[in-house]
Amino acid sequence: MKQNSQPKWEAKVSSKLTKASPDKTWAIYTDFFNFHKWYPTLATCYGIHGTNGELGCIRFCSGFSISSQGGDGDSNGGGSEKWSKERLVAVDHSNRSLSYEIVESNIGFNSYVSTVKIVPGGVDDQEGCVIEWSFTVDSVEGWNLDEMKKLYEEGLQGLAKRIDDS
Repeated sequence: MKQNSQPKWEAKVSSKLTKASPDKTWAIYTDFFNFHKWYPTLATCYGIHGTNGELGCIRFCSGFSISSQGGDGDSNGGGSEKWSKERLVAVDHSNRSLSYEIVESNIGFNSYVSTVKIVPGGVDDQEGCVIEWSFTVDSVEGWNLDEMKKLYEEGLQGLAKRIDDS
């Protein structure tokens, strides 16, 4: 069996929300099958297995801008829609933290696991919050980690603005 000699990438981005409470923000994340309503470049998101927000449920997401620039296994060419199937693998309501993994995709990510944590921003959890989004993934052909982190930061900033503006 061939072992992967590529390093594992790890990164974390965060965004401060000034208006949205931690509870409101957490409710958006635990509505796992409807994340496209909030994430700027996600055109489609819906459940394909299990109950929304429960461990083991799987969502189908498509239309996001994050994808490998080369060697992503996409036989339809570079202009095709990017998609992934993502399984919810951990939910901690008391700490407002969840993790999910990509189980299948055409975006070139292998061994991808992401964790989101909603951290209170002030007294009594009512003065906004911070969204912390971290991920680990095998290094991605055609990318460098800084480029990937920048795309995550941009997406998270857009998400935070949509939540704060609602």
